[in-house]
Amino acid sequence: VQLQASGGGLVQAGGSLRLSCAASQHDFNLYNVAWFRRVPGNDRDFVAAIPWTGGTTYYTDSVKGRYTISRDNDANNAANTVYLQMNSLEPEDTAVYYCAADRIRITRRLTDYSYWGQGTQVTVSS
Repeated sequence: VQLQASGGGLVQAGGSLRLSCAASQHDFNLYNVAWFRRVPGNDRDFVAAIPWTGGTTYYTDSVKGRYTISRDNDANNAANTVYLQMNSLEPEDTAVYYCAADRIRITRRLTDYSYWGQGTQVTVSS
C-alpha cells in the first residue's frame, strides 16, 4: 500500500489546514488509518485515527475539539481518501504529519501500522 499525504503548508496561528491521505490500493477503504506527527528530535506522536468503517474516531488530547479525521469510503471509488481537518492551529502543532494504515490494527502506537506515507510539513506561525 502506497500512501500519499498532502495538504501541509504555512499558516498563521488560528488558521486551518486540511491534510489528505490517498492510496493507490483499490481496497484502501478497508484499512484503518491514523495520523502521526513528528517534531525534530522526537519520535512520531499519535494524532488521530479512524477505523475502516468510518466509525468511532480517536484523538490525542491536545487536538480534541480542533482536529477532525474523516474518510471517503466508497468501494467503487479508487480515490479513497482520509482527511485531517485542522482548525485553530497553534505554533505547537508545527510538525511533519504522516498518515499510516493497517488492515487489522487501530491503535495509538506507531509500530502497529504497516504502511506509511512520506509526510507533509505543517508550519504554524505565531
